[in-house]
Amino acid sequence: MVRYVYDFTEGGRDLAGLLGGKGANLAEMTRLGLPVPPGFIVSTEACRAFLVTGAEPEGMSQEVSRHLSAVESDAGRRLGQPDDPLLVSVRSGARFSMPGMMETVLDIGLNDDSVLGLAKASGNERFAWDSYRRLIQMYGSTVMGIDGALFDRMMTRLKELRGAPDDLHLDAADLAELVEAYKRLIHEETGDYFPQSPAEQLRRAILGVFRSWNGERARLYRRREHIPDDLGTAVTVQRMVYGNLGPDSGSGVAFTRDPATGRPGLYGDYLPNAQGEDVVAGIRNTVPLAELEQLDPRSYRQLRDHMGALERHYRDLCDIEFTIERGTLWMLQTRVGKRTAEAAFTIAAELADEGLITPREGLARVNGDGLARLMFPRFDTSTTGDPLAHGIPASPGAAVGAAVFDSAEGVRRAASGEKVVLVREETTPDDLPGMVAARAVLTSRGGKTSHAAVVARGMGKVCVCGAEELSVDTTGRRFTTRDGTVVEQGRVISVDGSAGAVYAGAVPLVDSAVMRFLETGEGSAGVVDAVADALQLADEVRTLEVRANADTPEDAARARRFGAQGIGLCRTEHMFLGERRKLIEEMILAGDDAARDRALDALLPLQRRDFVGILEAMDGLPVTIRLLDPPLHEFLPDHTDLAVRIAATEARGEQPNPRDAELLAAVRRMHEDNPMLGLRGVRLGLVVPGLVAMQVRAIAEAVVERTRAGGSPEAEIMVPLVGDVTELRLVREEVEQVLAEVSDESGVPVHCPIGTMIELPRAALTASRIAEEAEFFSFGTNDLTQTTWGFSRDDVEAAFFSAYLDKGVFAASPFETIDREGVGRLVAIAVAEGRAARPDLKIGVCGEHGGDPDSVHFFHTAGLDYVSCSPFRVPVARLEAGRAAGAAGTSSDTR
Repeated sequence: MVRYVYDFTEGGRDLAGLLGGKGANLAEMTRLGLPVPPGFIVSTEACRAFLVTGAEPEGMSQEVSRHLSAVESDAGRRLGQPDDPLLVSVRSGARFSMPGMMETVLDIGLNDDSVLGLAKASGNERFAWDSYRRLIQMYGSTVMGIDGALFDRMMTRLKELRGAPDDLHLDAADLAELVEAYKRLIHEETGDYFPQSPAEQLRRAILGVFRSWNGERARLYRRREHIPDDLGTAVTVQRMVYGNLGPDSGSGVAFTRDPATGRPGLYGDYLPNAQGEDVVAGIRNTVPLAELEQLDPRSYRQLRDHMGALERHYRDLCDIEFTIERGTLWMLQTRVGKRTAEAAFTIAAELADEGLITPREGLARVNGDGLARLMFPRFDTSTTGDPLAHGIPASPGAAVGAAVFDSAEGVRRAASGEKVVLVREETTPDDLPGMVAARAVLTSRGGKTSHAAVVARGMGKVCVCGAEELSVDTTGRRFTTRDGTVVEQGRVISVDGSAGAVYAGAVPLVDSAVMRFLETGEGSAGVVDAVADALQLADEVRTLEVRANADTPEDAARARRFGAQGIGLCRTEHMFLGERRKLIEEMILAGDDAARDRALDALLPLQRRDFVGILEAMDGLPVTIRLLDPPLHEFLPDHTDLAVRIAATEARGEQPNPRDAELLAAVRRMHEDNPMLGLRGVRLGLVVPGLVAMQVRAIAEAVVERTRAGGSPEAEIMVPLVGDVTELRLVREEVEQVLAEVSDESGVPVHCPIGTMIELPRAALTASRIAEEAEFFSFGTNDLTQTTWGFSRDDVEAAFFSAYLDKGVFAASPFETIDREGVGRLVAIAVAEGRAARPDLKIGVCGEHGGDPDSVHFFHTAGLDYVSCSPFRVPVARLEAGRAAGAAGTSSDTR
């Protein structure tokens, strides 16, 4: 029989898949001897079984009863007994942290009788009724499906009637009145009554948490964070301890290091006379954790010692929840904390310096997405006025957007292309869609441990919390500053998540310190040092070379400064834009061989000059030059524009320009229903005489010029869109002939390796034959993805990709992250069969996937020699290539 329930003493952090992250870490703290209230865990297996059948798994309730009896025996009290009741909490706990995305129910076991017993036993009537109203509110929302806002409105109305600024100013009679109002609300909304049976409360709360796994906000969060949908959540049932017993009690959230900057120390928030949910919900402003040292020195010292022990044990930043009950400290949760990109690099470097982790472990704890965020610009505030307000810098970065005051409006505006900033008093899990859509989040309440801060950091969003100078009116869709300035919805504001400042209007941006370092090598402070160390180690351990996609000498030079080891894709068609387009038009319109040759002869020196500049910028490093790829009609004017221009001329009674008429005829002649699969790539070289020869001669003559100038040019010639080895053989013969001619004419030996792009499924499946004629392969994963899936990227992304992501067809767009099962399988086949035919075959990738972190790991595993990406992604690819190679060495590295 399957077992579904485990005691805290039976688990550990290595069982996170079974017990969920929360349960596994509670078990780990219990094993460490920390003060953890006793409890048990209903496993993820139980949740998965429930989600499949919709019914409680057989035997689960009996197991829950047995484990509950053990908790009751330890406490000397029973669940819901009328005189001094045991109360328990029910919390979700997925394998991967999903802060605020699923449900919690506190104070289970209270009813109309036991609330009186709790009041008597505690000597605090207000506390008892406060706990009861919390139970009814959480239970009504989580288990009975009532809109939580209805409970909030009742609380707000009561506070207004009593003139109470917050819930602490409501007395026991007020809260007892609120309990009755909540119970009436439940009956009105559901036709059912709040259950008085503690056993029923517990059973239905566990199932309610199971259901929350498939709640809208949980699904949205999983899609964004690429968390599988089939994991399920565990449920932790734990004896309640009370932070709302009075001024000698409270709850808090703490970090062993600053999650925004990575600086060591004790960081966090504490809220006296409050339960844990109050801290992250932001219903009252917290005090800094440092103030706990004055409020309760003994508990502060114990907490500091426990935090140090946990960081040493987990060897990482720890995020901790705790409660103090009348001077007694209880540890309620720990997990490896979410952090900003700056903090990730800083913490990894410092832990390595402290000897807690190896350098390779430190490399594994940072990632390319984080590095990319550190390369983003920051605000230049030297010319701006005073900020509208200051708050807590909860997640760094610089973001500009129109202020919006509810999630739906943010989603609507962002969908139309507008940049927005979500402004709230505090966020709740229901605000997740708006947070995803926004460039930044701004709240007037809360701190670094609030819901807004934790979720924003996890998503890499700019966030400023606790801007108390702002009065946020979500109903009126505006906020007001202390000096009376009113900011209406739609007005542009700038949010500085690094300084915790908010400005009116769009503040100009300047490059980040990390970008300046990458560009110039200058700068050696804080996170810059950490990034430099990570990249240096990545370069030492990686086996993948990193090249750049660059079409100009300027781009090539920038890529080299960023650490590129060559150019993996130089697109020659980009050299035919601007004024040169006229020469391509002449070639297309040529009526005979002589006219076509004149146009090609005019293009030759222009192409040669471009190649000379690029080879000079990349001197000594390989430069892979792709022969002309797109269909020729792309160089002609738009059909509609030409037709309208001619029609307008004729309507005026004038004779159309002969050139326009000639171009229109050519456009019509060359029209293709699906040009992506038409006359392009190698096919152009085979049917347009002289085109390949002109380009190859320009390359060869550029090699000669650079060689005579003392350079070391390493040009490679790549033939695009090959589907059959015969195509490549025919073009190769022409290429070799031209290279030989230039060598003879110049007296300078010119050798350019000749290879091809693998961008068609047929090419991948016949790689062994194509390798007979190719000295290198470069996967064009953009087109390979299109032709494998049958997608036209320009059409389908806007048409249905969002629906496919919502429905789980994609975990991520296949144009952003390599489709391992389909496109990746073709890559693996081509690598294996290509190298079987030619063992020294050089293999790389030059599609957009070359700069995608997850895809870089796949290409490392697939055995490629290099990846190529845009210049600004080169540092990201270097880091991820190092992480991919270093993963196997994390346990043995002793540097």
